[in-house]
Amino acid sequence: IADQLVGLLGFLGVILHIPGSVMGLTVLAWGNSMGDLSANMTMARKGLANMAITACFAGPVFNILIGLGGGFSALSSVTGEPYKAVTLTPSIETGFFFLLCNCVLLIASGVVVNKGRIPSGYGYAALALYLVYVVTSLVLQFTGFGGGR
Repeated sequence: IADQLVGLLGFLGVILHIPGSVMGLTVLAWGNSMGDLSANMTMARKGLANMAITACFAGPVFNILIGLGGGFSALSSVTGEPYKAVTLTPSIETGFFFLLCNCVLLIASGVVVNKGRIPSGYGYAALALYLVYVVTSLVLQFTGFGGGR
């Protein structure tokens, strides 16, 4: 089913002239995250803050390590090539930068300043950071600095 969904999204992107990186940044990312978002918000609302924050980090770590690791391993076994060239576009580098900013913000506000307590203002700062990330990535993509259209 995942292959069909990715194919459908790719088709919609071609029909609507939306670059693949923008589809991945928005529609695919949001759709992929809705289940985790719902579960994590429910846990946080029920007072299970440690479980919610652990899940927020464990899900992406799993996706990056197992998803990318498994994907590249499968590609290598199919093609027989031991290496695959990957280009880090400015759009991807922007994602890494904002992820680092969020980690620094979380550690600084929750661990260093508030001694293990995450202030409610962190939530607003994280939402603002995400909005700036999406806008920055879209600007990079559509101005030609984001690695092509």
